Amino acid sequence: MIKKVSRNDMRKVRHERIRENLSGTQARPRLSVFRANANITAQIIDDEKGVTLVSASTLEKELKIANGGNIEAAKIIGEEIAKRAKKANIKSVVFDRGGYLYHGRVKALAEAARANGLEF
Repeated sequence: MIKKVSRNDMRKVRHERIRENLSGTQARPRLSVFRANANITAQIIDDEKGVTLVSASTLEKELKIANGGNIEAAKIIGEEIAKRAKKANIKSVVFDRGGYLYHGRVKALAEAARANGLEF
């Protein structure tokens, strides 16, 4: 009997393959995106130290996002992560799409971050 591999397991394999060549440094940290059905999260990570420098999520109460699983919420998170990065003096990042297609919510988050001053 053929066992079907889950989509999330395949995404994890893609993410590991991407991460072999992609790493965040102190000069250019990594902007990592995690997308769930109901929420989206973005983190800016310094992989040399293993530290999250800045993060934003639709789960945060102060952002007051009613539905975290749509493109509008992803745009808000992209804007917020760019604002928080500016406060932390981060101008340039390496974009890590987390094994997801660069489409839909992931693309909206990336474009909103670029529009608000992050370079990648």
